[in-house]
Amino acid sequence: MSRPLEGVKILDLTRLVSGGMYGMQLADAGADVVKVEAPGHGDTLRAWNPYWWKVYGRGKQSITVNLATSRGQDLIRKLAAEADVLAENFFVGKLESWGLGPEDLWKVNPRLIVVRISGWGQDGPYRDRPGFGTLVEAMSGFADMNGFPDSPPLAPPQPLADMTAALQGVASTMFALYHRDALGGGKGQVIDLALYEPLFTMLGPQAARYLIEGKKRPRLGNRSENSAPRNIYPTSDGKWVAISASTQPMYERLACALGREDIITDDRFKNNETRVVNQEALDKIVADAIGRYSCDENMDRFNAGGVTASPVYDIEDILSDPHFQARNLVRHVPDADFGAVPMQGAFPRMSETPLDIAWTGPALGEHTEKILGEWLGMTPPEIERLRNEEVL
Repeated sequence: MSRPLEGVKILDLTRLVSGGMYGMQLADAGADVVKVEAPGHGDTLRAWNPYWWKVYGRGKQSITVNLATSRGQDLIRKLAAEADVLAENFFVGKLESWGLGPEDLWKVNPRLIVVRISGWGQDGPYRDRPGFGTLVEAMSGFADMNGFPDSPPLAPPQPLADMTAALQGVASTMFALYHRDALGGGKGQVIDLALYEPLFTMLGPQAARYLIEGKKRPRLGNRSENSAPRNIYPTSDGKWVAISASTQPMYERLACALGREDIITDDRFKNNETRVVNQEALDKIVADAIGRYSCDENMDRFNAGGVTASPVYDIEDILSDPHFQARNLVRHVPDADFGAVPMQGAFPRMSETPLDIAWTGPALGEHTEKILGEWLGMTPPEIERLRNEEVL
């Protein structure tokens, strides 16, 4: 079965996590993703724990081009003339300094979609600032709302801003391709994707609440402002159970499973509004009832009672779970260095055009000859000449 983006050509000049995640999803969908890397060291992601590159470089074809040379810049123009999309996440203005800005590229390919990922966007007072994800997670409001009431602001333990930007980058690329091809727009456009905007968009109606009510969202730990009980509770064997009983029927099921039917009619907990107001007292009752039993014992009660509860998993738990195994959550992809690299599968599942993983992150420049030959018709002597001139 064919994959949904077969035939789409992506010239990928990105680096690190936002670019890695962006190109990985397109490659899983069957796009011809050509990863342009600097000779010698390549994408900075290669210098991290090696599994990062193996996972987020998967399905891509690596070529090396020295963009600091005029011959290298000319090579990118020629490749861009054959591409559907060019993606980059350099400092703002860097492409223009090489003569590779959108206006330059549209001279050779007016249908080209140019995806520009940056920390703060292509304009505005902060356009020239470096924009790593941690800074964005701090300034988007995420760190301020993350953590417990008595803790300092808390940044996420993984590059959340980069990942969310990559997801929105793929979606916007699909929007642009649809407009160009299906709707007959016929020409390319620039996608200005700032890391902080997708993350801010995901944080709820914070602006509306503050500007209308003058309220800021406090740090709540694992609790919610909108429903109760919602928390993570310790069990007698040192494990944890997550509970979210956000509807009245679910709350009543939880109370019954805990053997505390009395809290259904308690005036403090009679509806969601009163439960949110009195969630400190409610949490103590729920925590005490859960803490008397092991994690498995609690889950047996909750599953039997139809309660929305789950254990808190680490990676060992995830890999041993029969449901995740049945769903092929993790794939073992053959790899020249490790034999095979276990990694998350290609999601979501599509019935007619399923996504797939072609290979793990390739060696630096592994596909240079192949791409220059297929895309530009260059001969081996011509490619060797570029290598001698340190263009490749």
